[in-house]
Amino acid sequence: MSQTEPNDVQGLPARAAALDLLTAALSRRAGLEEGLGHPALKALEPRDRAFARALAMATLRWLGPIDVALQSRLQKPPPERVVNILRLGVAQLFVLKTPAHAAVGATVDLAAADKGSRPLKGLVNAVLRGFTREPPNLDQPELMAPTWLYARWQSAFGPEAARAMAGLIAAEPATDLSLRSADDAEALAGPLEAEALPGGTLRTERKGEITAWEGFVEGRWWVQDAAAAIPARLLEVREGETALDLCAAPGGKTLQLGAAGARVTAVDRSAPRLKRLSENLARTGLAADVVTADAVEWNDRRRFDAVLLDAPCSATGTFRRNPDVLWAAKPADIVQLSALQSRLLDAAARRVKEGGRLVYCVCSLEPEEGEAQVADFLARAPEFSLAPIAPGDGGAPEPSVRPDGTLRLLPHHRPGGQDGFFVARFRRAG
Repeated sequence: MSQTEPNDVQGLPARAAALDLLTAALSRRAGLEEGLGHPALKALEPRDRAFARALAMATLRWLGPIDVALQSRLQKPPPERVVNILRLGVAQLFVLKTPAHAAVGATVDLAAADKGSRPLKGLVNAVLRGFTREPPNLDQPELMAPTWLYARWQSAFGPEAARAMAGLIAAEPATDLSLRSADDAEALAGPLEAEALPGGTLRTERKGEITAWEGFVEGRWWVQDAAAAIPARLLEVREGETALDLCAAPGGKTLQLGAAGARVTAVDRSAPRLKRLSENLARTGLAADVVTADAVEWNDRRRFDAVLLDAPCSATGTFRRNPDVLWAAKPADIVQLSALQSRLLDAAARRVKEGGRLVYCVCSLEPEEGEAQVADFLARAPEFSLAPIAPGDGGAPEPSVRPDGTLRLLPHHRPGGQDGFFVARFRRAG
């Protein structure tokens, strides 16, 4: 029995919860992280809950090769619920390395317990037993992302970069932490078993419940990917300056701006997500004026020294922590989101004082959401110019700096990986 194997012999409640998580993520009803609040999951014992999450995550990370393997064994596609059960079975066999008899038996039992899948439990048994005799080759980086998305990465960044990024999809990332005070880095690195990254992020390989980690209760840090921490640093806010964080939830960048001494206003249209931001402000002892509003329609005429827009996007750069985004994204989404990003960028620009700074960023790997936005914005807003970013600024890796001084943070540009981001910094003429 593996370390993450559920406690009960059959493991049905844990596997049923993993099936619900996988189904919700792939049907776009909820991302995997949102699904972790599912009542069926909360009802499990901690060990079983960890197994359900690990199984769903492993299946999503390896979904491309798993599906190619299943297609080779299925004459015609069964109902989607049965496909998801088979996906979980293959992931148990070849990703989690669950003993074959346990993985096959438990997956067949899951099909038998699932009313709509029960008539096809024989198919589940036959397919999985076939795989135990002839294991599939899952180690194919070009299959790790959807074909259309992988082709876009090849076109935008080249075959070598596309392969390097796809190779990170399977790996569980470390946990990155942003500090309320840079002076805490040395004191916290030891207890958290962490290394300091350029820019000030702490990276730890520790697992488990983060609320029990050193410094959490006291609000000395918050979880934030190393790449996601760069945009707020690039605003270079000073003590007492006014800063506006648009589309602010869940709030990591708001906390950074507050910790730097700015007087922060955080705006987001989602009240539930802003609740999490407010909770983190309370935990860290930092302050911000939190506003629930649409950033485009927000009726406030103030201008700010520094404005940060982390715009809604396809989020394809977050696949290391959220592999479901790869399979939820559709080509049409990129077109729709690009139009929204343009409106938000114009709204953000209106909030910048003369001589002020504006940082635009998206956690997307798609050029339409990054590079193309900059070119179009500068054509629309001649009062703004790029404020070039140099290697090392804000902790930016040298390979991520583009010739025009914008950042294309690719996941493989940092040892151990990072989220994919695009970042541009502008200055308004004074």
